[in-house]
This record gives sequence, C-alpha cells and structure tokens, in this order.
Amino acid sequence: MAVLASNASQSTALPPLQGERTGKPSFASVDFDLAPFIVIWEVTRACDLRCVHCRAEAIPLRHPLELSFKEGCTLIDQIRAFGHPLFVLTGGDPLKRPDIFDLIRYGDEVGLRVALTPSGTQLMTPNVIQRFKDAGLSRLAVSLDGSCAEIHDTFRKVDGSFAWTVASIREARRIGLPVQINTTVCKHNLKDVRAIAELLGTLDIALWSVFFLVPTGRGLRGDIVSAREHEDVFHLLYDLSKTMPYDIKTTAAQHYRRVVVQRRRQDLADLVAQGKSPEEAARIVQENAVPKIAKAAGYEPGGWSTGETAADKGTPPPVQGSAEELRAKIARMKAGGAPAFVVQKIEAQLHALEGKAADGSAPIEFLTRQDTARADAAMDIGRSAKGVNDGNGFVFIDHIGLVYPSGFLPFVVGDVRKASLVDIYRESPIMKELRAYPKLKGKCGWCDFRDVCGGSRSRSYGITGDYLASEPYCSYYPPKPKA
Repeated sequence: MAVLASNASQSTALPPLQGERTGKPSFASVDFDLAPFIVIWEVTRACDLRCVHCRAEAIPLRHPLELSFKEGCTLIDQIRAFGHPLFVLTGGDPLKRPDIFDLIRYGDEVGLRVALTPSGTQLMTPNVIQRFKDAGLSRLAVSLDGSCAEIHDTFRKVDGSFAWTVASIREARRIGLPVQINTTVCKHNLKDVRAIAELLGTLDIALWSVFFLVPTGRGLRGDIVSAREHEDVFHLLYDLSKTMPYDIKTTAAQHYRRVVVQRRRQDLADLVAQGKSPEEAARIVQENAVPKIAKAAGYEPGGWSTGETAADKGTPPPVQGSAEELRAKIARMKAGGAPAFVVQKIEAQLHALEGKAADGSAPIEFLTRQDTARADAAMDIGRSAKGVNDGNGFVFIDHIGLVYPSGFLPFVVGDVRKASLVDIYRESPIMKELRAYPKLKGKCGWCDFRDVCGGSRSRSYGITGDYLASEPYCSYYPPKPKA
C-alpha cells in the first residue's frame, strides 16, 4: 500500500491507485476525444415514484421498444470496447426490468465495474440487495433528497420512500456492498443540505454525489437555487469534505471544481503564513484532501467494491518498502518487460512515498496547477482531473437506444440500434463541439478555470437554449483578456 509522507516522522496509508487491471480508468490517460470517463444506460423509464424533478419523466409501465437483453449485452460489449469507463445502470427504476440481475452479471463478466441507481421503493428488499451483490454489482447508488421523511417523501411524492431508502442503505452496508448517495439540491431542500450531510455521516456510505438541478424533464427553472446559493453550498461542501467520513463530489455543478481549487490555494497560503514551508504546506493540504474513508481498511476511492471481478484476477499484491527498494523493483520490472500499468502502480507508490503527487510532480506544483480540482486526482474515482462534462467524458443511452451527451442535455446524437456507440461518441458533430472548450461563449470561453470546469453545458442549454453559452448560475467573473 502506498504511503504519503506528511512530515519526516509521520505517514498516512493511502489506497492503491486505479489501473487497467482493477477495471477502473486511469484519469490522466483517458483521452475524452476517444473514450468517455462514464457511461450511463437508462435501462427503463418505468418507475413507481413521481419525483418532482425527474429527468426521465418516468412512467408506470415499461416501454415496448426498450433495448432487449441481447441488445443490452451488445451495448455493454461496445462500452467495454472503450476500455474501462465507469458503467452505471439507471432508470426510471432498473428493478422494473426482470433481467436487471443478468445485465449486471454480464457487465461484471466482461470486466466493467457496474453501478446501479434503483428507486427508493418497496421493491428494494434485502433479498434484492443480496442478489445485486451476488450478480457482481460494485456500487449501489441511492437517491436521498432530505434528512427526514417530510422533505424526502414530498420530493418523491410517495409516502414511505424515505424509510425504504434508509433501510436499503443499511442493508447494503450490512452485507458489504458499497453505497453512494445522490442528492439533488434545489429550493425544496436547500436549507436541509447540512442536515443531510450529517445523516449520511451515520450511514457508512462511501460517496455523496451532490446534484444541482438542471431544468429538463420535470425539473423546473423556478426550482433552481441562485448563483450565490450555488456558491454557498459549494463552500459548505468543501468544509464538510474535511470532516465527513465519506467522499464528496458534485454532478451538473462543474464550477465546484473552481471553488475547490480556490479554497485549497487559500489553505496553502494560510499555512505558509503560519510559518510552514511551501512544500510542507502542500503536503498537509494534499493529505487533508484525502477523504477520511480512505483510512479505512479495504477502501477504494469513490466506494467501489474491493471484491474481485473478472477483470481483477491475477492482480499483483501491493508492493511496500523504502524508496530505494521501490526504485530497484521498478527497474527490474521494466527490464523484465512488465506491463506498463503494473509498473505505473509501483511508480505511484514511490511518488507518494516521496511526498509527491501521483504523477510525480512536486506537491506545491501539483496544487497550483489549474488542470485539477483535487490534490491527487488519481485518488478520486468520483471525478476526473480533466473535468467531465456533457459529451466530454460522458455519454448517456436511453431506454430505446438513443444516445445523448448526458441525461440532462436533450440532443440525440445517435442510435445504438443503427451505429456503434464508439463511433457515435467519437464522430458526432455535437459531441465534438462539446469537447472543444475554446468554442465556449461568454465568460466560460476565457475563464482561467475553463479546462477544469467548463460550466454545465446542460444547464446552459436549459436556461439559454445554447449549450455553448456561459454557465448561467456561476457567480465567478474571470478577468477578461485584453483584445
């Protein structure tokens, strides 16, 4: 296991880094022009809830033209052809498909890490949760939009959803299945965010993914919190990230990355002002950026299961030792022709042992670069250092096989019944345009945080009708370059 030296006499154990063998993507190596970082498949629109903000505008019954099991397996094969993107099965409620366990199993068998987002209904029984785990599910992602039944059930428009959701979380953790919580922040629960965070601190979760409302589906523009309220929640999340026992990320709120960079730079400056050397200050900030859950045995960043999948067989055990021993080991492995991803794992351990970032750069240099919102992006399965965005490292397939840049951006860019998902992702003119950040308009186009943020393309479209327009709920005004 890698260690990060916080000073000459102390070290903090860190989890192994991601790599080809573990089935998790290597953040720095993913070329978003060629492959997405995350793929989401809406397996059905059917759902028993009637959520006020539902992106899918879910319906009670399944659509007759849903992708069949055979078509689903073909789609999974195409997803695997990208390499190892994160693969999420969503809905509606995936439990409305009787073949959902077989789809999970097939995804696991081909070497993907599979996550699933079921609805908080009576269908989530202990037997169902056990079947998820037995099928090879790596992470259960459950929505919780309030700290109490009154708020959550009002959100979901079904009494009892809060109790069912919390019970499913506890059951998943009882059997050792990692859990992610998804929360959508809007005017209905804005004042409840801290209370939700505190509740999650008692539930042994791995990751809290905080969504910010996009006006699509049933989501209304009038329910979006203001730009200033976005900023206030971002700062709250950053403060919580230092104390909560789980990791925190945002979805459809790319500008949180900018706040993290700004706050961590300020933390660095404060430590230097207190007399710390720049190098020591950088190491402290880097260590503080590691989620507290990382110190628990068996943790994998972002809450992925540590159980072996088909892609994990034969994983070399973690190497420990001094810097000299690791250097010698690396030299022997390179001379012997060891696979690059294995060598990279040990090199990352060496970098951490030397107090450097995962890419080998000096901590202070790593912390001040603008291409990441994390001290160590390789530690963080929940987001990528390059700024995942709609169509840029992200792709969404709906229940009948239509392809979108994301579930929140309603532009059909292809149909998996007519073309390969790989070709659609790489060749669609809209997808290419979304990946061309210099084309962004307004302040997003010249922002000094453009490449790490890029603004929510889906929210820009939902508010302005132009997916290249500036993020409409960002309060940051970057200095405009001189003509």
